[in-house]
Amino acid sequence: MKIHTTNYFDTFIAVADDCPSGNGEIPPVKENGKTIANLQVELLSKNPYKYTSDDVLFQVFADRNELVQSEYIEARTQFFSKGQPCFRASALTKRYGWGVHFDKEGKMALFGSESEEYKQFMEDESLKVVKAMKSNR
Repeated sequence: MKIHTTNYFDTFIAVADDCPSGNGEIPPVKENGKTIANLQVELLSKNPYKYTSDDVLFQVFADRNELVQSEYIEARTQFFSKGQPCFRASALTKRYGWGVHFDKEGKMALFGSESEEYKQFMEDESLKVVKAMKSNR
């Protein structure tokens, strides 16, 4: 079975050109609970450079599906047996104004588009800088 990945290395994902937010915003919690974006920003803001993209996407999937630790290995293999949208398609980069930096090990951290760090990453020639996907074509 082929395993897909969403991991990036030495890369910065800048906010989408049509992102309505001028700074990193905490996504609102919906009536029926936390959204994927809520869970992603919560995990990443508390743990900068601890997780890869694959780790974050799977952990959010596991949390939303109430998986127990003993189910993780099989569920993760199954989850990545088909392609998953990467953080270029995340609401954090498309709607809520967060840039995502991936270090040389693929570990990631969030930076609000208003921050000095965001500006530095945008100008860093040692990084591959890619834009998040636009919401509208």
